[in-house]
Amino acid sequence: MTQHSVDVALGARSYSIRIGPGLLRDAEALAAAAPGRHVLLVTDANVARHHLAPVQAAFGERRLETCVLPPGEQEKTLARFGELIGRLADMGASRDATVVALGGGVVGDLAGFAAATWMRGIRFVQVPTTLLAMVDSSVGGKTAVDLPQGKNLVGAFHQPAAVFADTDVLATLPARELAAGLAEVLKYGAIGDAGFFAWLERHMEALLAREPTAVAEAIARSCAHKAGVVVRDETEQGERALLNFGHTFGHAIETEQGYGGLLHGEAVAVGMLLAAELSARLGLAPAADRTRLEALVAGFGLPVRIPPGLDPDALLRHMRLDKKNRSGALRLVLWRGLGRAEVVEGVEDAAVRAVLAAG
Repeated sequence: MTQHSVDVALGARSYSIRIGPGLLRDAEALAAAAPGRHVLLVTDANVARHHLAPVQAAFGERRLETCVLPPGEQEKTLARFGELIGRLADMGASRDATVVALGGGVVGDLAGFAAATWMRGIRFVQVPTTLLAMVDSSVGGKTAVDLPQGKNLVGAFHQPAAVFADTDVLATLPARELAAGLAEVLKYGAIGDAGFFAWLERHMEALLAREPTAVAEAIARSCAHKAGVVVRDETEQGERALLNFGHTFGHAIETEQGYGGLLHGEAVAVGMLLAAELSARLGLAPAADRTRLEALVAGFGLPVRIPPGLDPDALLRHMRLDKKNRSGALRLVLWRGLGRAEVVEGVEDAAVRAVLAAG
């Protein structure tokens, strides 16, 4: 199958996203992306069982340190970040060192934040192994850890030097994780490309069946959309905020569940439907577009309602800590219908709470 390549054009910090089969076995390309004397390879126990060996082998005799973390969002903490910094210190990593993230969004965020802060920033390579990481978290340079008070509150912008999205690894991805990644894929259609949304509706069965051509096309189109936004607004001063469609609601759900309930993509799926419902109630968008969004979300096997037992007031408190808010006023990404998202300032708490209460 033909490989795809998407460029993120950021001047001296530009990089390419390679998408296709067999990239984990391309030892020459992997080694070239980490040219310094030290490499810290970060992964988790689930990924290590399937994919660690070929990536380790790519670095040959160079000084390679491997850190295998427990899996799960609950590991994305300041303590784990400190552990990675300690490993870099113990190995004597210098400014030509590279941190390689082999895993999903949690590994990528943690490893990237360590790379962003060690000696004020060292080289970083993303090797995403989940669909969600391939289309979202591995691209664009957002790195962070969670706090009990909220998700991704401590972090930095630090662009990777390269991204290798090997579509072969998706064969080992649990169905639930695949669906969680599809939530982020459909987000790109929802916020800015109604034609892509329609393409996803037509190719839903092929994507769920992991048909290689359809999956690679979905990843490439998602990455191209995100790359364009990142180039225009790297540090989220304007347009990039639209990529958070559904995330303010979704992060609140994740935080209230202690990062041990819905997967990130599942929470975002629910969040997008809540944002669409709020948009309809505020008269911004037709209810029919929310119905169409729900049909695709459900078709991909994703949840469409807030999990039972979550307090609307608690969710609203978490939403007030969102990074997009200004001067204490809620600032949400809503939409005018499929393909037309926008940031809406000063949304009334009562309107948001009503949507949360309705679930």
